[in-house]
Amino acid sequence: METFGTRLSNLRKQHDMTQNDLAEKLNISPQAVSKWENDLTDPDISTLIKISDIFDVSIDELLGKPPRQGLIVEQSDKKDLNKLLFKISIDSTSGDKIRINLPIAVIKTLIDVGGSDKVFNGNEALKNIDFKQLLALVEEGVIGEILSIQTCDGDKVHIIVE
Repeated sequence: METFGTRLSNLRKQHDMTQNDLAEKLNISPQAVSKWENDLTDPDISTLIKISDIFDVSIDELLGKPPRQGLIVEQSDKKDLNKLLFKISIDSTSGDKIRINLPIAVIKTLIDVGGSDKVFNGNEALKNIDFKQLLALVEEGVIGEILSIQTCDGDKVHIIVE
């Protein structure tokens, strides 16, 4: 199994960079890069974001997760937004199971009138979700599971568009 350090080393070499070059771009010491590549330590999350930007790869790819297939729909294959549903699934640690199926058109209307926060008012698991941003992703052609969260309390939230 390929480690993070091996993936980082390979990416760096593919981009004709030395450990010093990468360290300079990240404003860190070359020793830190060496420790990552030898799997002695790992970079923090903010540094992972910078590394993914430098090498133009996703954080998932950096961490060894295979890329998702078919998540973004080509323009010619896009479905009518008004026929799609946001399927929201919430499983709370207190035993509540909530299932919501909302047409995209309803979400759009709620966002337009500023009422999406009122619909989900009182549900802690949904209160910080930016439905406007999720809608923008769907309008760009993202379908399937677009959000999966497990809170520190153990609540689980999934939003699927189909």
